[in-house]
Amino acid sequence: MEKPQGEAVNEVPLQEQSVQKQLLYEMRYGRFKDDDRLPRESLLADILNISRTQLRDSLAELEREGFISRKQGLGTIINRHVLDVPVRMDLEIEFMDMIRRSGKKPAEKLESVGTVLSSSAAAKLSIGRTDEMLLVSRIVTADGVPVIYCEDYIPKHFIRREYDSSELSKPIFSFLKDCCGKEAYLDVTEIKPCAAVPSVAQRLRVTVGTPLLYMDEVDYDFEGVPVMYSRQYFVDGIIAHTVVRRKI
Repeated sequence: MEKPQGEAVNEVPLQEQSVQKQLLYEMRYGRFKDDDRLPRESLLADILNISRTQLRDSLAELEREGFISRKQGLGTIINRHVLDVPVRMDLEIEFMDMIRRSGKKPAEKLESVGTVLSSSAAAKLSIGRTDEMLLVSRIVTADGVPVIYCEDYIPKHFIRREYDSSELSKPIFSFLKDCCGKEAYLDVTEIKPCAAVPSVAQRLRVTVGTPLLYMDEVDYDFEGVPVMYSRQYFVDGIIAHTVVRRKI
């Protein structure tokens, strides 16, 4: 499999990546790109210069995500049909990488930043109706065409220090970590179709009523505390959202 132009998977040296990311790279583009199975665990641990405990943890996660299948007597099978899926809805991936993996050139524009009150967003974040939130909205383009409009709500009492707009131009999870001391551990997302209302239609340059894919997402930290609420609108036809599900 050829490495897609603009693919960001190997921007960090392999020795500094997590074992899981390193294995994904090796299966897609590296020493295992032409193999249908991974080596036995003892040999693979030696190749990666890690302990077998570290390796098993990473293999278990890759199996859970469908990239590999393991069975006694058969070894570790590489699922090429899963590795080749460019964008998966069941795995968290930044907007810019979504566009790159869809074969387009991404760009992101910070649309607006402000302080708001919103009873519906407050309910999602389990805060008071009169608690202020930072609202950051942005537009993501593919080859210059708007394809994603996103609104992120962060409780203002999380913000620990002064910041400038350049920090909000980075991925919102970086701002959440660096400025708020919060890390998103998992999210719960409701996915449904919606029709573009005037404000969203204007930003995405579509006609009012155009069908969009809408994601209503709440991000939680490790302890289960809501740390961010997002409203995301996707134009159809650019990103193929795929879900990989294992049978249980």
